[in-house]
Amino acid sequence: MAYVLEFVDEPAAEDTVFEDKGVKVVIDGKSLQFLDGTQLDFVKEGLNEGFKFTNPNVKDECGCGESFNV
Repeated sequence: MAYVLEFVDEPAAEDTVFEDKGVKVVIDGKSLQFLDGTQLDFVKEGLNEGFKFTNPNVKDECGCGESFNV
């Protein structure tokens, strides 16, 4: 599995929408069970910045942190 971020115009009927501080995150129905309890943060570390996922369901992940197993 991998975390994929992309823009959508309108959420589908089976999607779940979370909103915080004016930002909406849409999660498709198939992925929701694997992301339960996940925190998404925007972090800056030195010259690097980007989104960081903290997922309590992860059993194993690659070194880059983009793909994982639950």
